[in-house]
Amino acid sequence: MTAKKRNAGFTLIEILVSIAILSIIIAALYSTFFLSQKAVAGVDDSLIKLQECRNAVDTIKREIESSVFSQDKSYSMFKVVDRDFYGRQTSRLSFTAFSTAAPGLSAISYAVEEENGRLVLRKKISSAYSEPSGDRGIDLMEDIESFTIEAKYNDRWVRTWDSALSKSIPAEVRIHVTILVRNGKEKISIYDVARPRIGRVI
Repeated sequence: MTAKKRNAGFTLIEILVSIAILSIIIAALYSTFFLSQKAVAGVDDSLIKLQECRNAVDTIKREIESSVFSQDKSYSMFKVVDRDFYGRQTSRLSFTAFSTAAPGLSAISYAVEEENGRLVLRKKISSAYSEPSGDRGIDLMEDIESFTIEAKYNDRWVRTWDSALSKSIPAEVRIHVTILVRNGKEKISIYDVARPRIGRVI
C-alpha cells in the first residue's frame, strides 16, 4: 500500500517540464495580447486624426461657401497663394466671409506653418474691418503632409488666385488635405469641393 502511494505522484522532471510548457503558453498569450492592444491603439489614433481632418475640411468648405467679395470694398478679398515647404505642397488661403466663429464679416486665413519640426495647419480669424492682429491663430491639425487649395478658372484648376486682379471669386474651390499617421508611415487624404455663393452683396 505504501509503495503504491509513492508511485502515484509526479516526478520532479515532470513538474519542471509542465512549468516550462506553461511558461511558453503564457508568454505567447501575453505577446498576442500586447500586439493586439498596440494595433488597436494605432487604429484609434488614425481614426482620431481622420476625424480631425474631416472636420477641418468641412469647416473650410462651409466658410468658403460663405465668402463674399465686392470690387468696391478694399477690405474684401479672396486669395490663394501656392507655397512649398521642403518639397511638400501647401497653400495659403485668405478670404472674407461670414463665419459662425465671429459676428459680422471676418477675414479668415488658413496656412501651414512649421512648429517643432512638424507642419501644422493654422487658422486665423479677425474682423474684416480692422487691421489683422498679431494673434498666433488656432492649430487645427498636426503632421500635415500637404494642404492644397485650387480654384477653377476657365474649366481648369489653378493654384493661385487674387480677387484684386480677377475682380471676382472662383466658381469652385477644391480643398485637399493629406496628413501623416502611424508615426509618419502612412498617409490619409481628404478632399472636397466648395462652391462660393457668388453675387452676395456686402
